Amino acid sequence: MAGRYDGGNPFEEEDVNPFSEQTRGKAGGQSNFGGGGAFYMPNPRNVAPASNSRLSPLPPEPADFSATVDIPLESSKDLKKREKELQAREAELNKREKELKRREEAAARAGIVIEEKNWPPFLPLIHHDIANEIPSHLQRMQYFAFASFLGLACCLFWNVIAVTTAWIKGEGVKIWLLAIIYFISGVPGAYVLWYRPLYNAMRTDSALKFGLFFLLYLFHIIFVVFAAVAPPAVFEGKSLAGILPAIDLISVNALVGIFYFVGFGLFALESLLSIWVIQQVYMYFRGSGKAAEMKRDATRGAMRAAF
Repeated sequence: MAGRYDGGNPFEEEDVNPFSEQTRGKAGGQSNFGGGGAFYMPNPRNVAPASNSRLSPLPPEPADFSATVDIPLESSKDLKKREKELQAREAELNKREKELKRREEAAARAGIVIEEKNWPPFLPLIHHDIANEIPSHLQRMQYFAFASFLGLACCLFWNVIAVTTAWIKGEGVKIWLLAIIYFISGVPGAYVLWYRPLYNAMRTDSALKFGLFFLLYLFHIIFVVFAAVAPPAVFEGKSLAGILPAIDLISVNALVGIFYFVGFGLFALESLLSIWVIQQVYMYFRGSGKAAEMKRDATRGAMRAAF
């Protein structure tokens, strides 16, 4: 290398013919550095061309716009199934409605009235509609009879409270059990035995139903008068909050005596109201000619029984 630049300009460019044999030999891979070394390159003639080692690209695939996408038909089948179920339910409801209408018509032809329970409003247990079913001139009387029924329920409920206090103070459990029986049997019994017959009598103007009401309402009056007095006939009369046990208990326990006096006041008011109601109903019964009609019906029934 030093001999190459002796006496010359080391920065002078060398004229090289690219088409000469020497240049061609260098381009063919012959090195001027003999013996190899770190920059030794093998003869490229023994190596396959680099172009042959490349991976050939995949051929392009033509776009197929006629291909279809398979959509599952389960959703459409479910919709059809639900539609059939809804149609079946609708048909069943229509069938039930027709059957109910047929029964109502048959009941109307037979004279049977289908009543809807509407009282009390928070828990309907009975059918009660004085404003729409009772004639206007009888509604006042019917409201007082209904007040008598509610008054009996209040009296028996307070009687349970008063007797419970007496039981707690040591009067025994038998009087408490009797008070519970009075309340459980008295309220529904009064509704079935005398209030409902009066309600139907007012609505249909039936003489026989009026007669049934008078007979059973008399027992109601006897009971409330007996309860207001509460004579010592059953367990010393302490199962009912009347005047006699109230006087007896006020000296033993003031609280129990006060409870019994309140019960006596309620039973006394109920007795007066009940007497007034039966008086008003009886006056209407005689004034409207129902008494004579009842006598004729009774006579006709006796004659049928005789023949």
